[in-house]
Amino acid sequence: MTGTGTVRLRPPNNRLDPRVVRWWQIQWLALVLPPVLVLVLLAVLIEPARFWLLMPAALIAVPGLAAALFLPLWWYRVHRWEVTDTAVYVLTGFFWREWRVAPMSRVQTVDTVRGPLQQLFGLATVVVTTASAKGAVKIEGLDHEEAAALAERLTEVTGATPGDAT
Repeated sequence: MTGTGTVRLRPPNNRLDPRVVRWWQIQWLALVLPPVLVLVLLAVLIEPARFWLLMPAALIAVPGLAAALFLPLWWYRVHRWEVTDTAVYVLTGFFWREWRVAPMSRVQTVDTVRGPLQQLFGLATVVVTTASAKGAVKIEGLDHEEAAALAERLTEVTGATPGDAT
């Protein structure tokens, strides 16, 4: 925060939990594998159309598997988050980088979300809803205990921050 009372946009310091890489990879595989498996099964069953079914299967599988292997590693290197007494900072994206800052005075709710895959990996997402048309600020891929502690801290800090979050 500067002397004028404004929050400065700056790179956040914290990395996500390393297990987020596997979580993202499984999400990619869940997206890529079903259509590939259907096409391969149809190619096995329908011999005259085998080439025309295996071709799109390969066109989906090769870049899909490459994306599943490499994009999560890249995302892990670039995604960052940080919470201070004045704001929540989140940096996401790989081609288009998005830096979001949510001043504590604008925070309306703090939620912790754990889907089935996140539970399997021991991860959680902290969702900070603000008075912004852009929507909530999400910190995905945190250790579930760290996420619970962060949500508690955010609740305390926002409760002590003057302002009406509108």
